[in-house]
Amino acid sequence: MASKRRVAKTATEGLKLLWEDNFFGAWRKKDAVVDELAKRENHFSDAELGMALMRADHLTRRGRRGSYEYIQKYPFVPEASEAPNSKKGGKS
Repeated sequence: MASKRRVAKTATEGLKLLWEDNFFGAWRKKDAVVDELAKRENHFSDAELGMALMRADHLTRRGRRGSYEYIQKYPFVPEASEAPNSKKGGKS
């Protein structure tokens, strides 16, 4: 049986997948992020993950160097691939 779970190939992609799954709905420390990514079989270097966390536009952080916590700035909203009323064939 094939899984529909998306695979993260970079730390940035991994953070976006966690955000989509509402992992960042509460304040999370970096260790919690590492643990959650490990559950998904993603093991990024400390430097790569730290840089991705710092650059993530959808996250904000608080705390001091070495003990930051991260939370989402806004919830993930999936983009609709097609507007519900835009069917092929023009106006009805």
